[in-house]
Amino acid sequence: MLSTPQPIPDYAWFKSSYSGGNATECVEAAFVSTGVRIRDSKQRRGPCLAVSAKAWKSFVAYSLR
Repeated sequence: MLSTPQPIPDYAWFKSSYSGGNATECVEAAFVSTGVRIRDSKQRRGPCLAVSAKAWKSFVAYSLR
């Protein structure tokens, strides 16, 4: 049984403040009901990483140290 490809959701993506200014190191994130999606801004139709809200909070807290 083949499944029908699903459209990619149009989340409200935002660019990380830690992304490089020369447009070669851009990471974007989007808040969703189950947590956060993370992607490479140069590969917008490519894969994205899904993390829980708890994991995102831990990541941000560690990044701010």
